[in-house]
Amino acid sequence: MSGTERGTGVIAVAGEALVDMVPTGAPGEFAAMPGGSPTNVAVGLVRLDVPVRMLARIGTGTLGDRVRNFLRDNAIGLDHAIQGSEPTSLALLDLDADGVARYDFRIDGTADWQWTDAELGPALDGDVAALHTGSLAMTQRPGADALLRLVERARATATISYDPNMRPQLMIHDDARARVETMLGLADVLKVSSEDLAWLYPDRAPEDVLTDWACRGPALVVVTLGGEGALAATAEDPRPIRRPGVPIELVDTVGAGDAFAGGLLAGLHRRDLLGAHRRKALRALESAELIAIVDEAMLVAALTCGRRGADPPTTREVRAAQL
Repeated sequence: MSGTERGTGVIAVAGEALVDMVPTGAPGEFAAMPGGSPTNVAVGLVRLDVPVRMLARIGTGTLGDRVRNFLRDNAIGLDHAIQGSEPTSLALLDLDADGVARYDFRIDGTADWQWTDAELGPALDGDVAALHTGSLAMTQRPGADALLRLVERARATATISYDPNMRPQLMIHDDARARVETMLGLADVLKVSSEDLAWLYPDRAPEDVLTDWACRGPALVVVTLGGEGALAATAEDPRPIRRPGVPIELVDTVGAGDAFAGGLLAGLHRRDLLGAHRRKALRALESAELIAIVDEAMLVAALTCGRRGADPPTTREVRAAQL
């Protein structure tokens, strides 16, 4: 990992904290592993030595206890987490022959989607440099509407980071695309996968969407291409930069996109590019620095793909892989 350690402020991460049932590799066996896209990003950031504030509604029962213990074990405080009275969300995972994850969710009436404005009132207290959100939490009502109002409020002081992380089986296409279009006018950092874009805009190439989005509000847009690498562009230079993938012995892709998002935000934090006052500098990020940040994020994601489940690497592991 390159760059001087000089970032300031905490990154607040808002969204689901659920339990993934992940195949262990033995026939018919699954392991209960806390996750959810925003939770995975928060864990990835902490492991990369970035201070994190987790904004989550954590459900009841043994699954909720497992989530809370997991967050504590990863040095993520629960000061801004809500103890929900509802059940904990559950995601069942299966892996295809290439190690790509497929999901089946149990989320009706669960805790993650019940945010109120009052619960989110203290979310931005103190030195919050950035707010990251996305995935199911930004599409499942009523909580999604409260989170959108939090994003609108946070934009005055913080960098807004957004990952749509589409789950088509749980989303209505036109509604999800409308939410993404709304976030284009609010997000500073927008990370999206080519798989997400294929669902949102089936007749458009990723390069076309990237350039379009970079001209519509965000300072930085990155499109991940799985093992093929990533595309990136800034508001001041919307021409796509393509970076190659990192060779890895693939175990599975669970949490790869979240690890990339965490690596991307960690790189921006380390370079003191977060906070509303740094928006102009982020929009004018030079190509050499952008390439370095994206390459670091791809390495973080690749290391995650080299082990089972959403298990992002530490700063020490990333630096060792760079040697």
